[in-house]
Amino acid sequence: MSQQRKASTDQLRLAGCRSVHLYERLNRIAEGSYGIVYRARDRQTGQIVALKRLKLDQETQGFPITTLREIQALLIAKHPHIVDVKEIVVGDTLTSIYLVMEYVEHDLKTLLEEMPSPFLQSEVKTLLLQLLQGVALLHDHWIIHRDLKTSNLLMTNRGTIKIADFGLARKYGSPLGHMTQMVVTLWYRAPELLLGAKEYSTAIDMWSIGCIFAELLEKVPLFQGRGEIDQLHQIFKLLGTPSERVWPGYSKLPHTQTFNFAVYPPSNLRQRFMHLTNHGLDLLTRLLTYDPKQRITAEEALNHPYFQENPPPKDPSMFPTWPSKSSGEKVRLIHSPVLPQADHAEVQVDFSPAS
Repeated sequence: MSQQRKASTDQLRLAGCRSVHLYERLNRIAEGSYGIVYRARDRQTGQIVALKRLKLDQETQGFPITTLREIQALLIAKHPHIVDVKEIVVGDTLTSIYLVMEYVEHDLKTLLEEMPSPFLQSEVKTLLLQLLQGVALLHDHWIIHRDLKTSNLLMTNRGTIKIADFGLARKYGSPLGHMTQMVVTLWYRAPELLLGAKEYSTAIDMWSIGCIFAELLEKVPLFQGRGEIDQLHQIFKLLGTPSERVWPGYSKLPHTQTFNFAVYPPSNLRQRFMHLTNHGLDLLTRLLTYDPKQRITAEEALNHPYFQENPPPKDPSMFPTWPSKSSGEKVRLIHSPVLPQADHAEVQVDFSPAS
């Protein structure tokens, strides 16, 4: 067993982490690439929480980078629309590390699949505003989420969105350094990543938000490529094939020089979203802008006139409620079309309690 892993676990214990046995596991509610989530009860207070066991069993060099980044991002990013981490607890073995998080009843992907009809326009505005507020906080703290998608957005029965799963999140600096392109689940991945860009920014999160916006309107993912090339073809077919005129630097991207893409005419978004207002279409278009430097930011999007026109955003307390399947025995398996892997840059995490 590696000395690094032992040191990492000892570091947690020395930081005052409590035992996982203070929580009673009720049922397993989700399993993804970076951990298993249980619904659990605090034995002292009776409070229901989400208990995420971090996957460490295949690591030989201490904590996996995804674990360190997730803990780091969640300790930094405190916001009403980001899932709250209450504490880190440890089990009996060196591979038993858990995040204790607030329990949230639903994930947006499952809700969209099971709802008989799409969200109302007023509800879409509320959910999109909340998502943008949470992402704006992340970007203000120099954090890129790098895996925004509907299955990573939790939703309470009071109509409140919580951004979750920070396993791919990364702090970035200025100037931007090289980072892996293998981030963001395929259907929500920005074209600069698909085309092999080694430098990217918060704009990749904004592209994902554009895909989520469209999914809220239609109940189905906007682009459902079978692989990276097919994903690009679907994007180009809807938005038009990019050029140097609309995206300076496009022709120099690695995969642009490797593949010959079909030439599609400019954007078909209006034909696809016929019932969306002009302001709504403008916001969607600016989120799905090819040139990352011209793509709208979270702060800019929050002030977009789409949110000021009628109908106004619905009060979250007026949202309908749905039965929570996570309180039963059904396990939600999180499948990605193509599983992204985090890169392996060094991360330093402060495990001391937040002041």
